[in-house]
Amino acid sequence: MARDRSREEPVVERAEGEQAPNAVWFKPVMLGFMLLGLAWILVFYISGMQYPIPGISSWNLAIGLGIALIGFLMTTRWR
Repeated sequence: MARDRSREEPVVERAEGEQAPNAVWFKPVMLGFMLLGLAWILVFYISGMQYPIPGISSWNLAIGLGIALIGFLMTTRWR
């Protein structure tokens, strides 16, 4: 039997070392981490250094920077 080649997926050839593009969810998650970290830091400063987690004071700043850093590190893997 002859195969119907018009229905097959086209084969995309990549150069050596070239990788596939990112998944659809990658960009929104990356931007989400950056914005969440920024929002965390803004809440920390606007609340007079009491929130988002009361009682840990300046560690809130470290948490916000850490969350934003995850998003920025993800940009190195974005294609």
